[in-house]
Amino acid sequence: MRKCAILTMDFIEDFVVYDKLLDEPLNDLGWYVEHISWHKKNSNWNQFDAVIIRSTWDYQDDVDAFMQVLQEIENSSATLLNSLSIAKWNINKNYLREVENKGAKTIPTIWLEGFNFDSMKSYFEYFKTEQIIIKPTISANSDNTFWVKKESLNQDKERLESSLKNRQLMVQPFVPAIIEQGEYSLFYFANQYSHCILKTPKSGDFRVQEEHGGQLQSITACNELLTAAQKALQTIPEKVLYARIDLVKYLGEYQLMEIELIEPSLYFNLDDKAASRFAQAFNQWMENPTI
Repeated sequence: MRKCAILTMDFIEDFVVYDKLLDEPLNDLGWYVEHISWHKKNSNWNQFDAVIIRSTWDYQDDVDAFMQVLQEIENSSATLLNSLSIAKWNINKNYLREVENKGAKTIPTIWLEGFNFDSMKSYFEYFKTEQIIIKPTISANSDNTFWVKKESLNQDKERLESSLKNRQLMVQPFVPAIIEQGEYSLFYFANQYSHCILKTPKSGDFRVQEEHGGQLQSITACNELLTAAQKALQTIPEKVLYARIDLVKYLGEYQLMEIELIEPSLYFNLDDKAASRFAQAFNQWMENPTI
């Protein structure tokens, strides 16, 4: 039986994870599945035919160590999915600049090499808004992401400085549609559309993840959503096993929030055939990776 490792993290019980839903469909296709934390020392990656990066949602706490683990897997006989080169491209949200240059519509962004509280007022003026989002360019699960209001800016000074110092950052206008409509995620396995969900934050919040109280529902993607997602998908520099395209309505059209290629939740629980689609795509990939 072929062996596949699902790369996860320590203390996974603190998160909402659906990776176990892959076990049965992969087993049915002749794959033995083992879930391994990326923190585990001295793992023998050569014993696996493939390693799939999944719920490694604390990598931002030690990016260098995480990338070293991915390098070790890449150096082994196992196939790393998605690849190390894709992880390097996608791990810093600066990739959105390249994506925009290739024609995908993205939320307007100011890119910063560091945090300076004295410059904060100028960001509100630049976007002509009373509310902004500021976050690190390397982040997962909305860690250190702040919804800042002009009226309470001075009250936020201490927490912003303590959380954002010595980081590359991005600043965007707050998008009201995240609260009013929600954020859309479209999922693609080996470039084939699988399913779509709508994520809405709990009252008074802007974060849509379940860990932060977000509500999720499966929806049918309209043509406008599919077109916007396809444009984003075409900007990815190489073929990927899985991609999550996050979109939101801004200025009357669907615009890209993020392309998630490293460790996105794929919400297999919201579509009863999604895990099987993923397993089939993975199995075909491993049998003929040139397709």
